[in-house]
Amino acid sequence: MISGKAAALTFSAVTLCSLVSCQAPQNRGPIRESDYPSRIRVACVGDSITYGLGIAERERNSYPAQLATMLGERWEVRNFGFSGASAIKDSLKPYGLLPVFEEALAYEPDVVIVQLGTNDTNPKVWPAHKQQFITDYLAIIRRFQGLKTRPRIYLCRPVPLFRDRGKDYDTDKILTEEVIPKIDAVAKENHLPVIDLYAALDGHPGELWDGVHPNAEGARHMATVIGAKLKGEPQPSK
Repeated sequence: MISGKAAALTFSAVTLCSLVSCQAPQNRGPIRESDYPSRIRVACVGDSITYGLGIAERERNSYPAQLATMLGERWEVRNFGFSGASAIKDSLKPYGLLPVFEEALAYEPDVVIVQLGTNDTNPKVWPAHKQQFITDYLAIIRRFQGLKTRPRIYLCRPVPLFRDRGKDYDTDKILTEEVIPKIDAVAKENHLPVIDLYAALDGHPGELWDGVHPNAEGARHMATVIGAKLKGEPQPSK
C-alpha cells in the first residue's frame, strides 16, 4: 500500500513527466515510415524564409515544397510560413497570434519543423522584448505538444543574416549570440532535436538572394539538411 507522501511524490513525478520529460522518447531517433499507418503529415512553421519569399515558383521551389519531393509519397508536407512572423508576442506579426498558426494546429501534424527567430532580431522588437523570447517561443511549441497526434517537433537554428553583418545594428550577431542560444536552451530543457540551418548555409551567401532569404538553391539546401535529420541520415556537406 502506498503512503500519502509516496502517492504525492508519484503524482508529482507523473505530472512533471506529462509536461516535460515524457516528450523525450517520441523525439528520439529517426522517423520511420513503418510507424505510421498513413502518410506522415509535416507542418513547416516559420516566417518568410519558410514561406519562400522572393523564390520564383514558390509553390515548387520553397524549402517545404522541395522537402516534400525529397521525402516521397509516404509524406505530406505543408507550408505554414508567414512573412514577417516572429516568436515574440510584442511584435508586429507574432506567429502565435496569426491565423496560420491555428491552421497549422488544425492540420494535426505528425511532425513539426519550427523555423522562427529571424524577425525577432528586428531593432523594434529585440532590445525591448528579448526577455519574452523563450516564453513566447515555448508557448508555440506547447500548443503543438498538446495535439492528440503528439507530433515530433524539431527546432531550427535560423539561416545566417549576411545582409547586416558588420553594421552598427548587426542582426546576425544578435542571432548567433542571443537568439540561437535561447533556441538551444529550449531544445535542451524540452528534449527536442535541433536542425542547424545556420551552419548549413553559413559560407554560402550566394544561396540567399538578399542576404536573408534563400533562393531556390538555398531552399534545396535547407530541404536536404532537414530531410536527412528526419530520416536519421548523415548530414550533407558542401
